[in-house]
Amino acid sequence: MKKKVAVVARDRQEEALRMAVGLTLMDDSIDVFVLDRKLEDSENNRLNIETMELMDMKMYTNSAENRGMEYHSTADMARMLLGYDIVIPY
Repeated sequence: MKKKVAVVARDRQEEALRMAVGLTLMDDSIDVFVLDRKLEDSENNRLNIETMELMDMKMYTNSAENRGMEYHSTADMARMLLGYDIVIPY
């Protein structure tokens, strides 16, 4: 049965995005939550974001600085996370 997985990126953003892309091999539904700060601008992050966009993965953030991601308040994101089978924090 397909699982709903959330990858929460806060401190180790690059590792979180890499993991999110890798988890797609399990054929589960993967969404990424970027919390509390702007996503670091690095070559690896750009590559992972490009891959996630190609795979129609959803990216959410509570920081208005993150362009191209769906913005939600921290409280809204906490409620959203309750609907996931697995939450992986980074």
